[in-house]
Amino acid sequence: MKQNFHILTLGCPKNEVDSEGIGSALLWKGLRPVDSPEDADVILINTCGFIEDAKKESIDEIFRIIGTRKETQKVIVFGCLTERYSDEIKKEIPEIDAVFGVDSLRDIEGYITGSSEACDKPFQAEGYRNNSSYGYLKIAEGCDRKCSFCTIPSIRGGFRSLNPDTVLRKAEGMIKGGVKEIILIAQDITSYGKDLGGYGLPDLIGEIASIPGDFWMRLLYLYPVSIDERLLRAISENTKVCRYLDIPFQHSDQRILGLMNRPGAGQTYRRLINEIRAAIPDITLRSSFIVGFPAESDEEFHNLLDFVRESGFDRLGAFIYSNEEGTGAYKLRGQVPPDIRQQRYHELMTLQSGISLGKNKSMIGRTLKVVVDETGDSTAVCRYEGQAPEIDGVVLVDIGDRAPSVNEFVRVRITGAYDYDLRGELI
Repeated sequence: MKQNFHILTLGCPKNEVDSEGIGSALLWKGLRPVDSPEDADVILINTCGFIEDAKKESIDEIFRIIGTRKETQKVIVFGCLTERYSDEIKKEIPEIDAVFGVDSLRDIEGYITGSSEACDKPFQAEGYRNNSSYGYLKIAEGCDRKCSFCTIPSIRGGFRSLNPDTVLRKAEGMIKGGVKEIILIAQDITSYGKDLGGYGLPDLIGEIASIPGDFWMRLLYLYPVSIDERLLRAISENTKVCRYLDIPFQHSDQRILGLMNRPGAGQTYRRLINEIRAAIPDITLRSSFIVGFPAESDEEFHNLLDFVRESGFDRLGAFIYSNEEGTGAYKLRGQVPPDIRQQRYHELMTLQSGISLGKNKSMIGRTLKVVVDETGDSTAVCRYEGQAPEIDGVVLVDIGDRAPSVNEFVRVRITGAYDYDLRGELI
């Protein structure tokens, strides 16, 4: 009898890619995926250990699964949390059948199937993915940046680009499988190719864009000081690339950025934003910021608010600083009290809510190409190229008598605007 498996994925899209790779390999080995952990012979939990809230969520889910599983079910835990705290987890939660870290696909395969023969087939060709309009394509692993708030280098190691041929083969598999939006991800995609002898992100963009098919491509997580003219030209000249950039600036104050061990300052960031908008006039810019970093003063925080107000980001996310052991900032003096961190977070997001509403109102009357993510009786949930899945708003489309299909590109006229979402009608 074939075994069934279920994978619960927590954390970022990079974890989703890892889970899909493992799922594809298990499917290739003859196991069957099921939608519910209750129906699985093997339950795999892909954990996140980036910040305190993520660690807590992972631990809570492990205990939830352990507390409800049947005696015959195996529970395997892997990912970032177990990479950081493997010994502690094995000791504190002995009910777990097996614990693995990151980059453990072959070990997990071997544990479940008894065979260590690797599977390198693209997961899309194996049919593991659900029917989704988008898919994440990881192009690199690890990070060489030494940001003082980040645990990624200690968890996933130094930066290494994935082989271009492997990336392109997976992209082709995604397109053949019906994916309409390919999302290039890595901790820092702008470093792609620095270990490949001259082949870089602009080259990869051009090759993926040349694959036949009706799709678009999105770039996530670009390191600010690594964005150059060649990259901007590759984006502007390839119509399959979404006019959308996610650039985590993290802060605008030079002193705080120095404590974060990040180059740059508000003035240089303003110049970069102007250069990007000049090179790609219809660009949608997203950024993220950390509030309550150690020693952040009221004045420095209000300077950050001024920077956000002046920059007018189309999309913005914020994180409350989490003091993580093993990072450079862990022992910094001047830890900001939790209530002040929370207050600053709400102040920043309230500011961005108003900016976002103004940007959305300016789009009323425009006609946009959108991809359909979900459909209902009267409304379809869609996105245009300026909206990334899971982190941005959506276009709620009144469909009338015609119900578009998931994964279909359609054209809509924008008729209404909210803080983060848009409303439209099918043309």
